[in-house]
Amino acid sequence: MNLGLSGRAALVAASSSGIGLAVAKVLAAEGADVSICGRDPGRLAAAHREVDASGPGRVLSRVVDLRDEHAAAAWVRHTAEEFGALHVVVSNSGGVPFGPVQDFEVAQYREAVNDNLLPHVSLSLAAAPYLRAAGWGRIVMITSESVRQPHPGSGLSSVARLGVLGFAKGLVEAFGPAGVTVNVLAPGFHRTPILDVQYGDRVEERLAEVAAGIPLGRIGRAEDLGALVAFLASTQAAFVTGTVLVADGGNTRAIP
Repeated sequence: MNLGLSGRAALVAASSSGIGLAVAKVLAAEGADVSICGRDPGRLAAAHREVDASGPGRVLSRVVDLRDEHAAAAWVRHTAEEFGALHVVVSNSGGVPFGPVQDFEVAQYREAVNDNLLPHVSLSLAAAPYLRAAGWGRIVMITSESVRQPHPGSGLSSVARLGVLGFAKGLVEAFGPAGVTVNVLAPGFHRTPILDVQYGDRVEERLAEVAAGIPLGRIGRAEDLGALVAFLASTQAAFVTGTVLVADGGNTRAIP
């Protein structure tokens, strides 16, 4: 299936590893020009090589701390200027400490909002003029399944990421007339480096325990998310906007 992404200009946040890198590689494989960012120059350089090898388009990479709204806006502007347009914005953010809601102070909640909510806001607002000018656009915000089913061990994430849904719903109305769709992707457990940090030396044992409770019987692959983002960014998804797509192997049992 031709997703209609060849020649499109895409920006993928927090893309030096994990889900962000997988998304960038899939978009590159579909023929898009892709701009990536990260905070670690070494990891970003390695990611640049991987994305560049994935497809025929151009690749830009820039060291950006997405918690700095001015740096995020400058990255968006640089991407649009270098590519000559901007069509696809994939907003993403790093993880936050794990633990139940009562284990954190107010200052940590404030930091979680800055880390996990505001990057989506700053990137989308900075991209708005370019998407409207293009007359065609896709915004995909990557959050977590915790926006549909809060997890006892992910208190900060469950609170901070819920704001993304409210922001996205507002953008649906604002961007609709310009031909820009806005959707939220809510992944469950996927095999990414953050799980090694969370579980340490017991990572394989713990992931096996988690997989046993998932109806599909396995942990997701980062590439699974990349494929979903590519669809939401495609011409085929032109009438899909304002959705929250949960990708967790059936782990969320609630009825929306």
